[in-house]
Amino acid sequence: MQLKPMNIKSLINLVTLIFLACFSLNAQVIIDDDDNLIKGEEEERKVFDIAEDGKVRQKIDGVAAVVGDYLITESDLMKFQLDAKEQGIPASERTSCRILERMMENKLFAHHAVQDSLEVPEERVMAETEQQISQMVEQVGSLDKIIEFYGQSSEDDLKTKLYEINLERNLAQMMKSEVVDDLEVTPEETRKFFKSIPDEDVPIFGDELEVAQIVIQPKVPQEQIDKVVDRLNEMRKDVLENGASFVTKATFYSEDKASRSSGGLYTLTRRDSFVKEFKDAAFSLNEGEISKPFESEFGWHILMVEKIRGQQVDVRHILLYPEVTQEAVSEAEKKADKIKKMLEEDELDFKDAAKEFSDEPETRESGGQLINSADGSKRFELAKMDTELYTRVYKLREGEISRVVRDEDRTGKTSFKIYKVTKKIPEHKANFSDDYPKIKELALRQKQLKEVKKWVINKSKDTYIKFNSEYKACEFASDWMKEKI
Repeated sequence: MQLKPMNIKSLINLVTLIFLACFSLNAQVIIDDDDNLIKGEEEERKVFDIAEDGKVRQKIDGVAAVVGDYLITESDLMKFQLDAKEQGIPASERTSCRILERMMENKLFAHHAVQDSLEVPEERVMAETEQQISQMVEQVGSLDKIIEFYGQSSEDDLKTKLYEINLERNLAQMMKSEVVDDLEVTPEETRKFFKSIPDEDVPIFGDELEVAQIVIQPKVPQEQIDKVVDRLNEMRKDVLENGASFVTKATFYSEDKASRSSGGLYTLTRRDSFVKEFKDAAFSLNEGEISKPFESEFGWHILMVEKIRGQQVDVRHILLYPEVTQEAVSEAEKKADKIKKMLEEDELDFKDAAKEFSDEPETRESGGQLINSADGSKRFELAKMDTELYTRVYKLREGEISRVVRDEDRTGKTSFKIYKVTKKIPEHKANFSDDYPKIKELALRQKQLKEVKKWVINKSKDTYIKFNSEYKACEFASDWMKEKI
């Protein structure tokens, strides 16, 4: 596949497709080794088996491809196409041929992750599986519908199937990370990329905002902080000296709802958007070591490094936060209201107020300026803005200040925020100086895709790959038709 920088939409769509989750269901396979194709009498092959109740059941499915130890069935392909449609991928980018190649690449990544002995923590996969089932039941209203959709006969079978899917997806993502995570683009590479785009294909960026905020948090009494730190030190000592289970303590006591069910587990790289204090602890310890209690914007933590795998590290943490009194919450709200009034009466400049009063260290020194984590710029495209932030600022005019907003983060901590739209940028054609972070991100994506293509071509040479004769006419980017060893 020739990656043309001028086709920006195709570039973005391709990245989305490559990283979509893939499905893998069991199937009956007939392979003709002479021409590298899977053959059958029908497009959808019928397979009969005898159920425990003695009745004959008919399963209808066909095999689209085999990659290493993985199968891709026709039903896999259809489910992936539905996913791509829901992700907003254009019809031209989700044809059977396009989707099949993306799925084959995913299987190839997963296969070689196993060959390279990459490991995915079981607790993480189990937690993802449980979370998925809960979300799907909430969406469709019935577990039976989910079981039927996945062609399973019970909840246990569904969990097993989803576990396999999530394990494979995690393996593929880990292998892809090994291939692309260290790639960077220089300013000169970014400039060349932008210059190579024909004028008529230069991307159009939608309406954007630059936003600043002042964050006022309730004051926590020192005795409450001491109580939390002492408790974390006791847990740390119990694990190190008495062999107590860190996983058990995280499951029962951590106040991080997102990781509690998996025993406090996170996998991260230096590029991931974890808070600085958390990353500093994660990458300063050896395997098996446990940090002393440290503070972040979320509360107080202890962190244990479980596994170091090259650029990735598996850690577990326990999060506790000190008790905040209602009186402290009320005082914080009054303080925010007072600052808001002073801003309205021009007694304070917003930037100066943020530097003096804001309790958020990440934005305080820049006068409260928010940074878009997607590209590192100050600009937020309205169409892609976080929903919660969008509802708070989209109606504000340039220079206008919001009302005081009561906020509650995922740990339940309350704060009060005041927003200001510092700049509004209307829809515009990209230009190098103003849109450099976004252009750099596109250039990096293209470089990553080229590296992925090189990896796929190289690894497919010595991987067992077969596919259905129905797809013989597909114009694949890689030489999947080539006879495999």
